[in-house]
Amino acid sequence: MNGQVIRTGAAIIAAAIAVALYASVFTVGQMQQALVLQLGRVRAVLNQTGTDKPGLYFKIPFVENVVIFDKRVLDLDLPVQTLLTADRQNLEVDAFARYRILDPLKFYQSANNVSRANTLLASFTNSALRNVLARSTRDAIVRTGRASLMNEIQEDVNRQAKDLGVQIVDLRMTRVDLPPQNSTAVYERMKTERKREAADIRANGDQKAATIKAKADRDVTVLLSEANQTSETLRGQGDADKNRILAEAYGKDADFFSFYRSMQAYEAGLKGSDTRLVISPNSDFFRYFSDPQGRAPGTAPRASRDPGSTGSTAPAR
Repeated sequence: MNGQVIRTGAAIIAAAIAVALYASVFTVGQMQQALVLQLGRVRAVLNQTGTDKPGLYFKIPFVENVVIFDKRVLDLDLPVQTLLTADRQNLEVDAFARYRILDPLKFYQSANNVSRANTLLASFTNSALRNVLARSTRDAIVRTGRASLMNEIQEDVNRQAKDLGVQIVDLRMTRVDLPPQNSTAVYERMKTERKREAADIRANGDQKAATIKAKADRDVTVLLSEANQTSETLRGQGDADKNRILAEAYGKDADFFSFYRSMQAYEAGLKGSDTRLVISPNSDFFRYFSDPQGRAPGTAPRASRDPGSTGSTAPAR
């Protein structure tokens, strides 16, 4: 009986020792940092950046407790908020932040836990967004000055977050857009501006086209006038050359010239048409029909005459 009691007591004592040993041992991981609290008072800070090392640690069981914090970068997702810019434009801004706990003691004293810290950091970030973006225009926020604005906001949040023992390592705007109620009006205004620009471009094009057409018409008129002048000059020179050649030919052989001119007159006046000639067969016009020399019957040879100079209706060439 006494042996059974002794064994039971020894088992209880061994279990109590095991529980005490288990309660007095804890580990701090590579990506963790810890606070050892003794009745609510901080006794030690373990694995803080630049101090201590991760590993196995001991504490007084049931008197000391351990609070673990993450050393890795933590996420902070911010709700979408509507901001008014310097040029009186409403914008919906969606942003996020990434932060790291640098001082776990200050973090514990200021925020106590990550959830509370996220609430405080979200308040700091939203306030900084409103203050900085309210001094900027829509174009600067969306296009030209976005990077510099985000750096300014991050510096502002870090000044406030320093009291929490954390550091903002990244702060970005994921989306900047117009509120739905403003989108239609903005699109209509953009459409009107594009139509106005298109009308201006068409008007300028029509003006340039009219100028080019007028210049082309003027150039055509000038070219035609110069061409007519040149053609008249050439025609006059040609007629002068023709008359000179005819005069020289007449002077060299008057009989042949008279014969040739008569043949041209016959060709022009005796075409197969409805032309009627009322003329005597003995007329000088027909003198080459009865005599190749152009002599009238019973007359002596005479100098040839140009039948084209007679009163015939056939044109002389």
